[in-house]
Amino acid sequence: MQAKIRTVIMRGGTSRGLFFWDEDLPADPEARTWAILAAFGSPDSYGRQIDGLGGATSLTSKAAIISRSTQPGIDVNFTFGQVSIDKPLIDMRGNCGNISSAVGPYALDEGLITCQEPLTQVRFLNTNTGKVTVAHVPSRHSRFEPEGEYALPGVPGTGSKIVLDFLDPGGAVTGKLFPTGRVRDVLAVPGIGEIEVSIVDAANPLVFCRCEEIGLSGQDLPDQVDTNQGLLQRIEAIRAASGVAIGLAGSIKEATRSVPSVPKIAFVTQPRSYIQLDGALCKASEIDLVARIMSMGRLHRAFALTGAICTTIAAGIAGTLVHEVVSDQARASGNVRLGHPSGVLALEARMHKDGESWHAEKVSVARTARRLMEGYIYVPERFPGGSEQVAAAHRI
Repeated sequence: MQAKIRTVIMRGGTSRGLFFWDEDLPADPEARTWAILAAFGSPDSYGRQIDGLGGATSLTSKAAIISRSTQPGIDVNFTFGQVSIDKPLIDMRGNCGNISSAVGPYALDEGLITCQEPLTQVRFLNTNTGKVTVAHVPSRHSRFEPEGEYALPGVPGTGSKIVLDFLDPGGAVTGKLFPTGRVRDVLAVPGIGEIEVSIVDAANPLVFCRCEEIGLSGQDLPDQVDTNQGLLQRIEAIRAASGVAIGLAGSIKEATRSVPSVPKIAFVTQPRSYIQLDGALCKASEIDLVARIMSMGRLHRAFALTGAICTTIAAGIAGTLVHEVVSDQARASGNVRLGHPSGVLALEARMHKDGESWHAEKVSVARTARRLMEGYIYVPERFPGGSEQVAAAHRI
């Protein structure tokens, strides 16, 4: 006997995830956790997720739980989970911007909202952060229209252009745009010493370092970073120390073990030319800064969208390390062209200053998405704790 749970596999931006309708999952929290882990094939000590639908990378081991909203002005609720590959852990401390781009198409195709051609506006609440996103979803024949000419770096081919407005993204996890109260901090990191950083919380909390201080050039590609174990250990030590500094963990060990997805850590430097993952040349004149970001201990092959939102906001605030390296044009306009390993990501921020405090009104960005598969995932009953509840709710 196995449990059976309906799921939809969606690509959102440069990520892929399993989408679950809230009512299809066990109500018991422990049973729900084990059901989702089983669907992905986690934990897998071999790092392959061979016994589930996960893709054995942080970008393809993501869960979305969707439910109807009872809050006025909100169409659906969206809970994000970063599913660990090798540990029995689903980190729900932050949001995922790329998976967010598939929430509107999912809601439209599932009949959760009324279609308005040619664009359906979907307002959804991310329950992890309490923040609202408005998705402008291309629509045709009462469904999401995935076909289009918009090319997204890091994704093959083209698709329809989904514009996302992330509203009031500041303080998404910590409640403050600057969790330490400062635009720059000097962290004392065990085994490394002191390092200057900017810690900013918008869409997700990020700790920003200069590329040069971490031993990177800004032209680095994922394989160059991911094969350097000493470098990875230094990066994680800085990330974990930042998590402790902003109260997300009580110790560096706890931050690494239990809160691996936030804060994220990114490295920035001035615009410079580099070779992308596809072999093409990204010219310094085409970007406003170079940035790299880590995802669950590995260098992202593009750039986490929530990280890009945070980077864009930080770029507009004097004193941050991001503002230090970004082009004058981007500082003045709020429009940032971010150079990452797969190409260029363009974002637009609308901000204002109230006295000495900055307020981010919204950040807008374009993505593509696609519905890849729908069906049922069969969940083994051998999982501890919640297995009986899973089986009872969805026995076949």
